[in-house]
Amino acid sequence: MESGLELKFAGGKPVMTEASVIEGYASRFGLPDQGGDIVARGAFAASLGRLAAKGDKVRMLWQHDPTKPIGVWDEIREDETGLWVKGRLLPDVTLAREAATLIEAGAIDGLSIGYRTIRAEKDQKGRRVLSEVELWEVSLVTFPMLPEAKLGQKNADDTRDFAAALIAATKALRD
Repeated sequence: MESGLELKFAGGKPVMTEASVIEGYASRFGLPDQGGDIVARGAFAASLGRLAAKGDKVRMLWQHDPTKPIGVWDEIREDETGLWVKGRLLPDVTLAREAATLIEAGAIDGLSIGYRTIRAEKDQKGRRVLSEVELWEVSLVTFPMLPEAKLGQKNADDTRDFAAALIAATKALRD
């Protein structure tokens, strides 16, 4: 992952010299999350349009805590894969510096969306398919509801292929 983090150390503690740029997929289309919800392609379009028309932004929070903003999202867009975000951790925010350290160490890489459902339907398997949501925030989290929603991750299929190989290897060892 190329996060763009630039950390310097003073007195043994990391000091960000400028805003740290982070990016990744906050949501991926067509994949069920751990609660069984699936976000459909286009689900964010209307919300992003309304925010842009008002000159408002989606917030960057730490662990979905509205009292802990840690940066700003400079770019948010839907593409064929999902909701892609790019933003900056702010160096004057203590928690943002801590987040930068955790990201750099590989201790945290999850992204998660905070939203209100506008339209949803059940699919054949009884899972909720979100066709329109009002996006409020994208958080850096330890455990994302959608495991494929991560910083710097390029391809959900790579993750699924790796997981499948790991499961197969574990099963082979047990047999």
